[in-house]
Amino acid sequence: MFGNKRNGGLTFIAQSSKFTGDTEFTAEALIAGKLIGNVHSSHNISIEQDGLIDGKLHCSELRVSGTFKGKLTCEKLNITSTGLVDGEVNCQSMEIFEGGQFIGMRVRDDIAFLPSQNDNKKPIHKPIDASDIEEAELTAN
Repeated sequence: MFGNKRNGGLTFIAQSSKFTGDTEFTAEALIAGKLIGNVHSSHNISIEQDGLIDGKLHCSELRVSGTFKGKLTCEKLNITSTGLVDGEVNCQSMEIFEGGQFIGMRVRDDIAFLPSQNDNKKPIHKPIDASDIEEAELTAN
């Protein structure tokens, strides 16, 4: 299902289960039920077709066949043909299969073209005098 980060454990949240609050996984997790709140894992998480995570999620890789709503930070996001991701996503790579849905905004930490706080200087404008206008008119003709 995922890369080779498996450390011998798997947490399964059954379809009839609902957890609210802060949740931390120390192994891979398979979510068929509902998790609402802050979820943190250094491993991979998979949301099954009827599963839901609603809140803030931080994990290594996320595979969504069900629904994710909220704010996501991960290395890799995979949205399957039945998956829905609704919210703000910060990830290095994203894959959306035909039928999968992404509603929201993707942000990246490594965007270099955004202005820094030091770039807020106002541009310097040179005053125009009459000789500049005459030169421009002569050049245009």
